[in-house]
Amino acid sequence: MNNNETVPTVDVEKGQPENELSRAAATNVAQWEISKRPTTSDRVRLAFLYVLQFTGVGASIAAIVLIWYYMGWEFGLPSLLITLAAVFIASGWWRWWYIALVTAPRDIKALGRYIKLLRLVKRHAKNNATIGDVFSEYVSKQPEKTCLVCEGRSWTFREVNDYANRLANVFHSHGYKNGDVVGLLQENRPEFVATWLGLSKLGVIVPLINHNLRKNALMHSVTVANCNALIYAEALAEAVTEIADTLPSSVALYQVNEAVQKPVLANAKDLTTLMQSASKELSTSGIKKPNHHDKLIYIYTSGTTGLPKAAVITHSRYIFITAAISLVAGFRSDDVFYTPLPLYHTAGGMMSIGQALLFGATVVTRKKFSASQFFADCQKYNCTIAQYIGEMARYILATPVSATDKAHKVRLIFGNGLRPQIWPQFVERFNIPRVAEFYGATEGNANIVNIDNTVGAIGFVSRIIPVVYPISIIRADPATGYSEPLRDKNGLCQLCKPNEPGLFIGKIIPNNPSRAFLGYVDKGATEKKIVRDIFRKGDAAFLSGDLLVADERGNLFFKDRTGDTYRWKGENVSTSEVEAEVSNAVGYRDTVVYGVEVPNLEGRAGMAAILDPDRQVNLEQFARTIKDTLPSYARPQFVRLLSKVDMTGTFKLKKLDLQVEGFDPNTIEDALYYLTPKGQYEPLTPEVYAQIQRGELRL
Repeated sequence: MNNNETVPTVDVEKGQPENELSRAAATNVAQWEISKRPTTSDRVRLAFLYVLQFTGVGASIAAIVLIWYYMGWEFGLPSLLITLAAVFIASGWWRWWYIALVTAPRDIKALGRYIKLLRLVKRHAKNNATIGDVFSEYVSKQPEKTCLVCEGRSWTFREVNDYANRLANVFHSHGYKNGDVVGLLQENRPEFVATWLGLSKLGVIVPLINHNLRKNALMHSVTVANCNALIYAEALAEAVTEIADTLPSSVALYQVNEAVQKPVLANAKDLTTLMQSASKELSTSGIKKPNHHDKLIYIYTSGTTGLPKAAVITHSRYIFITAAISLVAGFRSDDVFYTPLPLYHTAGGMMSIGQALLFGATVVTRKKFSASQFFADCQKYNCTIAQYIGEMARYILATPVSATDKAHKVRLIFGNGLRPQIWPQFVERFNIPRVAEFYGATEGNANIVNIDNTVGAIGFVSRIIPVVYPISIIRADPATGYSEPLRDKNGLCQLCKPNEPGLFIGKIIPNNPSRAFLGYVDKGATEKKIVRDIFRKGDAAFLSGDLLVADERGNLFFKDRTGDTYRWKGENVSTSEVEAEVSNAVGYRDTVVYGVEVPNLEGRAGMAAILDPDRQVNLEQFARTIKDTLPSYARPQFVRLLSKVDMTGTFKLKKLDLQVEGFDPNTIEDALYYLTPKGQYEPLTPEVYAQIQRGELRL
């Protein structure tokens, strides 16, 4: 579409079309876009257009009357119809009707599925159903059906339930009850799912902690959730040892070993041995059953600032998110799902695992993603649906052509971040009939799905009935990294036009499970994600922190992250957290961290600009330190040693300036370094830069 073309858009709140100034004269001043404030010359021109409008209408009416009177209705009626058609075309309404017509099949299909979703959610709410309740139904119906598979080991629905019950009985006997919090630090494996499922039967809330975290970040994740206990895997005992002395004494430790009667950390309990003697039947004595709206798990998200925040997931929200992707994308209970994603994230731990717990499907996972084994695994386990994130898709596409590329039964892939630049090549090479690209924040309510295979789209907003699912794109201030909405003279937000990037928001309706925003354990962090007075005084919306753009037909496309967060290796990275660790590692020097774009790579690579005019920073020591304090995806890929800092501008503006300058040694005078695959920082020369630009050097 030509960006200069005037296209009717739809006001989310009023449901009315709004047009440019040139069409306001042909319709109504009230349709004039709110952000276009008329000048004196605009008013004069508009008045002149109205004079022409009324003069032309008057002349047209007079001509039709004369034709009808002197030549009869045979000529008068066609003249009237032609005139009405001309007015209809000139007004721009024909374009709205055209868009409504071509998008109607998509919107009607989505509406039908959305109604099914709301009915299912309402039924579970009426029954006060928990995840354990729904799962138990499938255990009764299909106890010997395979539920979870991980690297060759299969667990039936009965086996998962038995493990969950034994674990629940152990913790019940230790005095844990409804409302207590027990953190879980474990790699991808069936026990991970069975553990939080078992604790949920007691009403215990389970924070799902990223097993890549170390030291400060790990400590924060345990304490911010107010954990009463921590369950950790034997393989992660060293990470727990690093924080054991600083953990509150009230936090009990439970170690899960690969076998019984094996050594555990000091003061820790041997959970594997304790479970061996526990009953497979869940004790009902003294257990307060959780309800539909109780907290189930915490899933950590970096949000826009600070250390990881614990997002609240209730039983009702887990059901909604899992059912939403299932019904809207068209999953079936006989599907076999493949996900190599971390189970502590929403994507793998809810959207895929939830298909087994809530719909009785089979889910295949593995401890670590392998590009070369992705479709080989799908073939091996007869998977029909596979999950991805954009970075994974690129790695898979980069593997050598193999016989397994198309020798599989995958009928649909779903995920987020599949770049439009590789989308067609990916589906062609691997023979993928459908792609269900989705968008959604763990804690947010602005969740959407691509249901019609539109390349690059992450979902859509209806141009016909936008009020059914009230999500919007509002204008934002570029000076703040698009993190702050732009407001009109009345203090209200402004809708973006088609092809204009803006902040993606979801209207908050507290009693509606699809529109509620439960936020974080930290109430202050919750408030920062809410924007108020959007389209009328007093309303509120969830602020996604992402820039999106909508085309003329309402298809939505992801543009970028806003503010101080960037995405790398499929993870959201908080610049403030990385800045703190980098500053500590270089003797508390002034540090700025930001994301920079790298050709042919998804997201942004981290870059740290450190004030070091005397070149005193020891990069060898720095590399060793951040390896211990930051997960791999959060470590800066580039380092810039600044000779000076411009103190005339604000900190944010300086960060934006540095981000724009990037990492080009041909234009930057400061010393530049890049992180090698060996974990060392070496000089970023023009030759190395050229290799990165051509994609010959992997970051």
